[in-house]
Amino acid sequence: MTSRAERTYRAATAVQRRINPVLRRLPFQTVLETTGRVSGLPRRTPVGGRRAGGSFWLVSEFGERSQYVRNIVADPRVRVRVRGRRHTGTAVLLPDDDPVARLRTLPRLNSAAVRTVGAGLLTVRVDLDG
Repeated sequence: MTSRAERTYRAATAVQRRINPVLRRLPFQTVLETTGRVSGLPRRTPVGGRRAGGSFWLVSEFGERSQYVRNIVADPRVRVRVRGRRHTGTAVLLPDDDPVARLRTLPRLNSAAVRTVGAGLLTVRVDLDG
């Protein structure tokens, strides 16, 4: 990662550490819950994405460097809270999907933020149970 990308990553994660605890408590915020790869504890991350049929789609702004993506690699079973309802499912990383094109199909505000700070974008699909 270049020094500029590294600075962007550090700045973005510093901001996220402060605002994510607030965002994940908001009832309308979409939240991805993974299992911590070391602790085994639930880890909740506010995300932007969209449900389409039996799947939930999102784009990770830092690809495999994102902590929730690392947790997915260790255990793909996740929960997603969308509009106050919790859904269980299996997350699948899609490195061959075009994340920029995918962002065009997702909520605009979050997509703009991901494009602005993102480096190494990665599409994630959650196949929802039932």
